[in-house]
Amino acid sequence: MSSKQFDVVVIGGGPGGYIAAIRAAQLGFNTACIDEWKNAAGGPALGGTCTNVGCIPSKALLQSSEHYEQAAHHFADHGIGLKDLSIDVETMLGRKDTVVKQNNDGILYLFKKNKVSFFHGRGAFSKAVDGGFEITVGDQTVQGRQIIVATGSSARALPGVPFDETQVLSNDGALRVGAVPKKLGLIGAGVIGLEMGSVWRRLGAEVTVLEGLPTFLGAVDEQIAKEAHKAFTKQGLKIELGVKVGDIKVGKKGVSVAYSGADGEAKKLDVDKLIVSIGRVPNTEGLNVEAVGLKLDERGAVVVDENCRTSVSGIWAVGDVVRGPMLAHKAEEEGVAVAERIAGQHGHVNFNTVPWVIYTSPEIAWVGETEKQLKARDVKYKVGTFPFMANGRARALGDTTGMVKFIADATSDEILGVHIVGPMASELIAEAVVAMEFKASSEDIARICHAHPSLSEATKEAALAVDKRTLNF
Repeated sequence: MSSKQFDVVVIGGGPGGYIAAIRAAQLGFNTACIDEWKNAAGGPALGGTCTNVGCIPSKALLQSSEHYEQAAHHFADHGIGLKDLSIDVETMLGRKDTVVKQNNDGILYLFKKNKVSFFHGRGAFSKAVDGGFEITVGDQTVQGRQIIVATGSSARALPGVPFDETQVLSNDGALRVGAVPKKLGLIGAGVIGLEMGSVWRRLGAEVTVLEGLPTFLGAVDEQIAKEAHKAFTKQGLKIELGVKVGDIKVGKKGVSVAYSGADGEAKKLDVDKLIVSIGRVPNTEGLNVEAVGLKLDERGAVVVDENCRTSVSGIWAVGDVVRGPMLAHKAEEEGVAVAERIAGQHGHVNFNTVPWVIYTSPEIAWVGETEKQLKARDVKYKVGTFPFMANGRARALGDTTGMVKFIADATSDEILGVHIVGPMASELIAEAVVAMEFKASSEDIARICHAHPSLSEATKEAALAVDKRTLNF
């Protein structure tokens, strides 16, 4: 049987893959995308981990649980009284599934709109052929002159403790818990752990987080992390740092975790459900890289250069399956850049202006470098902060936790990093990304008129604070 021929074939339909396919098609290439995700009915579920068991469903549950928490604890402050408040977890999960399906179907529509051919199934390299590569998809094959690998990543399990998605949960199982657990444990105080812990804590679960590192959110600026830790602890999240996890026993009624605390004291945590959030591993198993000589590193990631070229000419790789931060928007930027490079253009990805967000309450967002990173590079810098408690819009919202922090070069005043913990940090960080991409100074932001009253005024005030001239604090 003859193979279907394409200019570009993308393996993987997550954020990096489907965006790469669309951009390649926009540039005039005959493009195909292969993806194996299935919905409950067995049909295609484009969007990868992000849409199906990651970014999108977690935000849906975070929104639902935030509504519940507001109703349970904060509506009274506004004069709103409620009786017999309840949570229907089945309805909440159903809404989450609807949001996911809308995104799945939206990508299928975008493929049709942009004339991207879609193949539903697992793609694997078959062999190199004249002028390209052959890829098997089920019982058929396709050929492409240029291949983009965008196969993403999977949750890392604890050694000897596989995910059963019933009691020991990955991000997938954490999104499908059918009832609020009385006690929930989390191993790993990373993004996924804190977000899922927040969802079930708001709904009434007693949540304990066990983190192996001695510091909380080590990638976050230390001042911001301390503020976040204080807020989460006040909310009721129990966070233990510097722990060493021992034996984990899974029984019919729950999970028992033996561990030692930072002081070496032996402890035990008994929970109904255990979420394991200790990082992710690249998805290259089953890709059959040996058939084309594609080089992997010790983690199983595809080895690429700064332009996402692999060790094999004509094969590219983007997103979680390569080096760099495992972020959906980073994958999208690389996908676009690779499609443009294939077309002979100069695709652009600046890792230093990739924003990071943790969608807890308060939200945490940052771009650029932390104080610790700058000290390690011996860079002289200035700092300006502004608390949301001094922001009129935050007071009106009833959410004054946190601050905005600017870090600027001591000599040139160029913005080196912006760090936010507080309401709508995920949206506020966009201004900082734009500013840094254009090499702006803190003075530039300080001189820009911001709407009043708005949360964004805290950004302006933090920029003013770099020069010690805040107006409202």
